[in-house]
Amino acid sequence: MGMEQTASGPKYGRVLVKISGEALSGNGFGYDWDVVRAVCRALADCRELGAQVAVVVGGGNFWRGAKAVGMERSRADHMGMLATVMNALALADQLEQMGVPAEVQTAVDMPRIADPFTRRGAVAALEAGKIVIFGCGTGSPYFSTDTGAVLRGVEIGADVVLLAKNVDGVYDADPRLDPNARRFDRITHREILDRGLRALDLTATSLAMDSGVPLLLFALEDPQNIVRAVRGETVGTVVTAD
Repeated sequence: MGMEQTASGPKYGRVLVKISGEALSGNGFGYDWDVVRAVCRALADCRELGAQVAVVVGGGNFWRGAKAVGMERSRADHMGMLATVMNALALADQLEQMGVPAEVQTAVDMPRIADPFTRRGAVAALEAGKIVIFGCGTGSPYFSTDTGAVLRGVEIGADVVLLAKNVDGVYDADPRLDPNARRFDRITHREILDRGLRALDLTATSLAMDSGVPLLLFALEDPQNIVRAVRGETVGTVVTAD
């Protein structure tokens, strides 16, 4: 896909949007349906701009496997994968209620619930105008949904991976702990790794660097930031190879 920008169209022709599960809850548990609908409206707006839109959604509004105490990690992560499927179905439902075609594909086969992920099937659905929502992360334990987002972005040939988070970019320190933390407008994958910055999973950063895919981290507090990012407006931090 190309990356040309018109006055009213998208900067990126095909995007992968990572949405955290916590964001869908309004920073609680389960769903804040006003937030879910606002996120879906932003995704629909990106599609209306002319972008092909794929989504990876996390499951932290129900379960965080890495923080499960007293459980075997693989089993805890499998529970997290199931949480992402619930969120993928919720997003698809709200999109379809808006009249937007959507398709859920999962990394773990569950054919009565969703289609299995294949690169060919995902690209075909995107080219048919559907918003494609990927569940189950990478399908393997020990990998974050950030890594799943970069992996799916690389597989479908996305022009950029948009990481909509609870913080508005990459900082040189944790802004929640250090009031003097400085936000980067631009930074390279290598700088993030060398500095050990935890704005996103370091495995995801390594995969993005190896694959040459740019990342854009921004706050989901205003879901319309997704649309602004797709238009090429300045939001958050751009992460590139150089």
